[in-house]
Amino acid sequence: MKILIADKFEQSGRNGLAALGCEVIYEPDLKEDALTDAIQNHRPEALIVRSTKITAPMLESGSLSLVIRAGAGYNTIDVATASRCGIYVANCPGKNAIAVAELAFGLILALDRRIPDNVIDLRAGVWNKKTYSQAQGLFSKTLGLIGVGNIGQEMIARAKAFGLEVIAWSRSLTSEKARSLGVTRCESPLEVAQRADIVSVHVALTPDTRALCNEALFQAMKPGAFFINTSRAEVVDQSALERAIQERNIRAGLDVFEKEPAGGDGAFEDPIAQLPGVYGTHHIGASTEQAQEAVAAEVVFIIHTYLQTGNVPNVVNLCERSPATHLLVARHLDRVGVLAHIFACLREANINAQETENIVFEGAEAAIARIRLDNAPSEATLSAIRDHACVLTAHAIAL
Repeated sequence: MKILIADKFEQSGRNGLAALGCEVIYEPDLKEDALTDAIQNHRPEALIVRSTKITAPMLESGSLSLVIRAGAGYNTIDVATASRCGIYVANCPGKNAIAVAELAFGLILALDRRIPDNVIDLRAGVWNKKTYSQAQGLFSKTLGLIGVGNIGQEMIARAKAFGLEVIAWSRSLTSEKARSLGVTRCESPLEVAQRADIVSVHVALTPDTRALCNEALFQAMKPGAFFINTSRAEVVDQSALERAIQERNIRAGLDVFEKEPAGGDGAFEDPIAQLPGVYGTHHIGASTEQAQEAVAAEVVFIIHTYLQTGNVPNVVNLCERSPATHLLVARHLDRVGVLAHIFACLREANINAQETENIVFEGAEAAIARIRLDNAPSEATLSAIRDHACVLTAHAIAL
């Protein structure tokens, strides 16, 4: 398999792919038109990226069968076009969860103890112990989590070590799951905001989560509360957050911003970073050596599984349920041409097979085919299928 890596990627991962017998093309600085040209010229079967945006022209320009996002999210990939082109999209969920949780707690501690301001004053030759001795401390405060996936669960473990009470909301969080995690379940993000001293956001970017943290949520927060975002900038209405910082003394620790540079470096002009009470980092939540090594190992695992089985772990763009309306069940002798006969009959009837499995009985003398169809086969079509010496039975079931 030929693989194009169009972002920085650990040497251990490149070595692992080479050990699988893959031809690895490592061009981590490719972007936009240059990446489109590289896909067209190299004709890779698989593309590996981290933060690089993958557009429709890129997906349509070559012969890709698989795109892997070496990270948790995949909002930088045109998944709709990939699906239309029959290209798998996979990611590496959970492999950077610890790294992101560590940074989130670093931001919480920095806000409470004003660590960056301490450092700035010390470097300027200023000693100001009176001002910096006024932190409240974290013990017995309430941490409110919006999102309780892999990262959120890592936050829970660390919060308990600091003596924080934890409340949480997630669409998938049940009362039973909350009890098993040792947290209090909230009915909505708004309830989290109302009750928490610290609100930390850990949701993926989807149409449902875009601007999830809005004006109403920030108005519900306690004056002086902390707001932490290490997920995606788009889940926050940044203008509403700016107003809450200025008007309600909300303090924010942010790893993601509305106006981030496109590349790894460049000018940064997002005005929110200039507000007092805002501490920021450079979208580095997942960027520890430990996390990147774990992600690299997961990418190798995905490629290895795909090569060995044709299946793709962590695939995100398969149809959860096909639009099939009927299931054709055909028992047959395991002989050459039987399935070809069945599909020829379906083609003659202009019926599309959407999902197919053929299971062989012990001894490999007989098998059963289960074929999901987009229309009901007529009795004439079923009779034509049965009209083969090796077809034992054939019937259709409405789904």
